[in-house]
Order: sequence, then C-alpha cells, then structure tokens
Amino acid sequence: MKNTKLFSVLALLLLAIFSVSCSSDNNDREPNLTPGQTLASTPWLTTNSKNAAGTNVNLKDPNVVNFVGYAYFKADGTFTMYNLDDSPKMHGDWTVTADGKTRTIVAKNDKGETLFTRVVDITVLTRAEFTYRIYPNASDKSVYYDIIHTPTTHKEPGK
Repeated sequence: MKNTKLFSVLALLLLAIFSVSCSSDNNDREPNLTPGQTLASTPWLTTNSKNAAGTNVNLKDPNVVNFVGYAYFKADGTFTMYNLDDSPKMHGDWTVTADGKTRTIVAKNDKGETLFTRVVDITVLTRAEFTYRIYPNASDKSVYYDIIHTPTTHKEPGK
C-alpha cells in the first residue's frame, strides 16, 4: 500500500513537470529583429544616464542634458527628436550597423542641409532598452556617459 501511494505521488509529480515543460508558449515569440528594426520599433525616452563608474547621473547634468528627450527612429531611415517639453530638438537621417554596435545620426536643417554627424557606440539595444555611450573628450575614452532610453507611448508631437 505504501509503495502504491508513493508511486502515485511520483507519477503525478512527473506528469506535472512534463506538462509545464511542454507548454506551447514558445509559439508566441516575436521574430528576431535586426538592430535597425529594433531601434525603429518604438519611440524612446531618455530615462537615465550613468558615468564611467556606473553611478547614476542627473539628466539635468551639463554633460548629458543635451542628450535627453524623446526620439523617434522611423523605418525609412529618418528620425526626429524632441525635448521633454515637446519642443523640437533635431531631425535628419539615421543608421545602425548590421552588428548593432554603432548608431549614426545626420542632423539636418529644414532645407535638408547637414548640420552635423554623430556616431555613438551602442552598449544595449533590445526592445526594452536602448543605451549609447558618449565621450565628452573623444581622445579620452576613460570618461564617458551612458545615455539610457526605454520605450515610451508618448505620441510624436505634431503628428
């Protein structure tokens, strides 16, 4: 009798384990996205920044304040950025390397003329986070700030 109860308990336990491990939730996975598709998949909001020591840096800090706002990277290779008060910051063209290691923006004026080009190293690019690194002095790689963005539902101003 003891063996029958023990066998029944073990059988139920094994059945439960196999039932959970065979669930079909794998079928709902999103397809793998390229780095460019990931960046264009959502609007982004600057939510944090960290220095080279990994310490949080206030978003009003002079070293990072110019990188704070909303960013809208479109699938056609254009972008628009806005300050937190929805005032326009810049617009132009963007690219991400196929390996997802760098992002380039080419800011343009309203005539379509290039104002500047900025290339940054990407440290994180997932559907949940986009982080890139800036160097205040390009010749000193020991001093940097990571600009951290997360997805937002904020509608693009003027759209």
